[in-house]
Amino acid sequence: MQTTDTQDFKTTLKLYQERTERAIDEMMPPADTRPAVLHEAMRYSLQAGGKRIRPVLIQAAHAMFPSRLDPMAACVAMECLHTYSLIHDDLPCMDNSDLRRGRATCHKQFDEETALLAGDSLLTWALWFLAEKYHQVPEVAVGLVRDLGHASGSEKLIGGQMEDLIGEKQEPTKERLNFIHRNKTGALITASLTMGIRLCEAPTETVETMREIGHHIGMQFQIVDDILDATADAETLGKPVGADVENGKLTYPALYGLEASYEKTREHTEAAIKACEALGGNNGFLIALVREMEQRVS
Repeated sequence: MQTTDTQDFKTTLKLYQERTERAIDEMMPPADTRPAVLHEAMRYSLQAGGKRIRPVLIQAAHAMFPSRLDPMAACVAMECLHTYSLIHDDLPCMDNSDLRRGRATCHKQFDEETALLAGDSLLTWALWFLAEKYHQVPEVAVGLVRDLGHASGSEKLIGGQMEDLIGEKQEPTKERLNFIHRNKTGALITASLTMGIRLCEAPTETVETMREIGHHIGMQFQIVDDILDATADAETLGKPVGADVENGKLTYPALYGLEASYEKTREHTEAAIKACEALGGNNGFLIALVREMEQRVS
């Protein structure tokens, strides 16, 4: 196992985040592309900041083993897909949120119709972009599109969102909560890691180990989100807090309590790190990132 000290971790994290911001700006259609209002809305939400966890995970996985392929197109595609899901989640027909990352949500800044189409556009553009940028390595391109398409589909991201909506109207169950967390949030986090390792043209067994790591990180990430919604303030979090309780959403604190939720977080953190250590390679940054994600306050 390679180790990463605190300063090295922060430097690498900032590098990966800055690379992502630069790639988004350079690779996305310019804001004045016709129809301009649509592309303005796409960029407005895509360039709203945030920690860029999913592109960072792609780069972290990609850095573990030697690779001849540039990961940045995959990073942009992933962030487009993730941003589309946020735009649609915020719509009045879904979570009805006015604030995202400390500023007005897309439908508040523009209007509902534009926000809906901006989300649609980011979704479809992401899958096209992967095929376009990696077509010279067909096996890798197919794997990337397959990972992202499956993770965002009816049994994963969208399926998790559907179960989340159903859960607001029915008796809460632990089985439903785990399905929601594993798929609504965890699927894209898992795909980020498998896409990153595919760009190393890694063998199937390595991709599957990354899938296991992604499962644990995804669960950890969403449980921490649940905890923060119950314990943080809106200024720190950059979005309204207490919305989960207000909307009747299934959360770990609601079903398990706060202390048990913290324990579940620790379990998933340690399982992810153990699998990272077994995988080997240049794993120091990824292990440090898993630890950091457990301790985050926003």
